[in-house]
Amino acid sequence: MQMASKNNTMTIMAIGSIPLIMTLGNSMLIPIFPAMKSALKLSQMQVSLTITVFSIAAAIFIPIFGYLSDRYSRKIIIVPSLILFGLGGVVAGLGAAIFSNSYVWILIGRTLQGIGAAGTAPIAMALTGDLFRGGERSRVLGIVEASNGLGKVLSPILGSLLGLIVWYSVFFAFPAICLISILLTWIFIKEKSFRQDPPPFRKYMLGLLSVFKLEGRWLFVTYLAGGTCLFTLFGILFYLSDVLEEKHDIDGVVKGLILAIPLLFMVTTSYITGSKIGKDMEKMKKLMLLGFSFMTISFALLTLFEKLVSFLAILALSSIGAGLILPCVNSLITGSVGKERRGFVTSLYGSVRFIGVAIGPPIFARLMDWSRTGMFLSIAILALIVGLLVLLFIRVKGKDGKENKNTTFRYKYT
Repeated sequence: MQMASKNNTMTIMAIGSIPLIMTLGNSMLIPIFPAMKSALKLSQMQVSLTITVFSIAAAIFIPIFGYLSDRYSRKIIIVPSLILFGLGGVVAGLGAAIFSNSYVWILIGRTLQGIGAAGTAPIAMALTGDLFRGGERSRVLGIVEASNGLGKVLSPILGSLLGLIVWYSVFFAFPAICLISILLTWIFIKEKSFRQDPPPFRKYMLGLLSVFKLEGRWLFVTYLAGGTCLFTLFGILFYLSDVLEEKHDIDGVVKGLILAIPLLFMVTTSYITGSKIGKDMEKMKKLMLLGFSFMTISFALLTLFEKLVSFLAILALSSIGAGLILPCVNSLITGSVGKERRGFVTSLYGSVRFIGVAIGPPIFARLMDWSRTGMFLSIAILALIVGLLVLLFIRVKGKDGKENKNTTFRYKYT
């Protein structure tokens, strides 16, 4: 029994390492953006594209890898994807160090990393759904989201430390980090066999269409909820990174530590939320509504605060909100379909998250040029609208098994 528990812990650790790697792919670059901008003489928009191309490539390939993971094996997709992720880092690093057209090579390397990232975190969510059930599944998904958040906490610090060597040294760190996750995944993840007779593509797609026909409305809202959290998170990190250097003359490790503060609130909240929600869908909905309320209030109040300490204190409220929302979204989506189609459904959610990450920095760059007050009021209104959609379209059943009058969806937790 003790050995089984130990193996279970190592399995969770291996799964948790996968989104950690993916998160480092974007967040670790944020502290070096000003140095990259200066060294390569780039515009703010060109700098933001290094995140955008990564995320768009991931968003395009995630559904493809999701289908392949359903048809064959999660592990068969995850391990080569991690290898490609590391290789993309080498291409970007060498391009920055050796070639005159460094920016082009960085974009090529980032695109390769994006394709590799497509087969990591979303497939890890599906894998969690395969290996764990009920309350244990929600707990492990909370750990996965917390691992994702931990990557966001560590990455500004790691990025700042590596940037002290030379700004492009960050790219060379990716292969070493990926190697750890590859070994953990290969050794400790043992998949349960359920793919003896994979369905033909046409039958598979018809099954997916039936899922979205029955559950599409609330699935769309949950996808939108997760995407909104990532969009605002990366947009504000992009804004904060610029403000710390331009207005407060803060860079290096201190800057990385400051960027990590709001993320620490999010990762702590994610872990606690995942460990407490179990299979209680009514609680999940209430926590999501509370999370969007926190985000709306926080973003609206940020228009009034420019001093760094007060700004970070108010921003922490939005991070807590995101930490309440994301584990609930993960549990709802992962439990919405059976194993045979889970990879595609969770991967589609992964695409939405990556799109949120992709559009965050460039949109915030435009909003920063337009109006600081307008920027924060705009995202406050966005959070409010998505919260209202959660209220209206996510329906849960009460303890008596009957649908609550003020809620509106059918959900079967599998």
